[in-house]
Amino acid sequence: MELWYTEEHTSNVKFSMKVDKQIVSLQSDFQRIDVFESYEFGKVLVLDGFLMITEKDEFIYHEMIVHVPMAVNPNIKKVLVIGAGDGGTVRELTRYNNIEQIDMVEIDEKVVEVCKEHIPQTACKLTDERVNLYFEDGLKFVRTKHDEYDLIIVDSTDPFGPGEDLFTKEFYGNCFKALKEDGILVNQHESPYYTNDAIAMQRAHEKIKSVFEVARVYQVHIPTYPSGHWMFGFASKKYDPIKHLNEEAWNFLNIKTKYYNTDLHKGSFAIPNYVKELLNYDK
Repeated sequence: MELWYTEEHTSNVKFSMKVDKQIVSLQSDFQRIDVFESYEFGKVLVLDGFLMITEKDEFIYHEMIVHVPMAVNPNIKKVLVIGAGDGGTVRELTRYNNIEQIDMVEIDEKVVEVCKEHIPQTACKLTDERVNLYFEDGLKFVRTKHDEYDLIIVDSTDPFGPGEDLFTKEFYGNCFKALKEDGILVNQHESPYYTNDAIAMQRAHEKIKSVFEVARVYQVHIPTYPSGHWMFGFASKKYDPIKHLNEEAWNFLNIKTKYYNTDLHKGSFAIPNYVKELLNYDK
């Protein structure tokens, strides 16, 4: 008997992968959590039926959500990560010796427990002494912070269910207040390709643009995400992600990456015309 995991990307498009076995299936207070062992992509984390990460391509997502802001401001010392229960974002942040504190806020403790046990590839640095774990609502957490963080990374699920509040104007406004005067906000920004994803991307960008002086998007190719064409948002009170790229300083760190490099950093902000039109770029 063959086992397959299938995710519906739209009502007319499905993505499937052959599965060797199901490792975890449980219902937390917030969502259903599944982990599969697949033949092509290794272990796969699925929340409420939606694929979050695979061992084979997670490095693309996590390198691009972390190293882009770190190459713009290599002096970042205090970071807030919202979501990111699989631990991959924290893993990449801990590669920087200059970072002194990483506060990670994840609403669902069960996700962290599952990833620590079954996907150590991403969760391996959650025990780093610089990491503080908070299992609570990210929106409520960030409301209490003011002028505190150099960088906020919103590594959230899609804008429904537990992740819905992390796509509101109120949330982005609270992030603005929680950042220092030269702070950077990076968030997963959905996909421009399928209609529903594109609408979510448009809404997020419009809200961020109304709060931050600098609001740009950059693209990445993630094979297991809907359409493979995925976006991140870069917002800042001060830094432009291209003009202020500190290429020499970042390369001097000699951080070995599988996807990110400073040439790609610059190129990732060169987005297709159809995405520019969706986002009303240069208007």
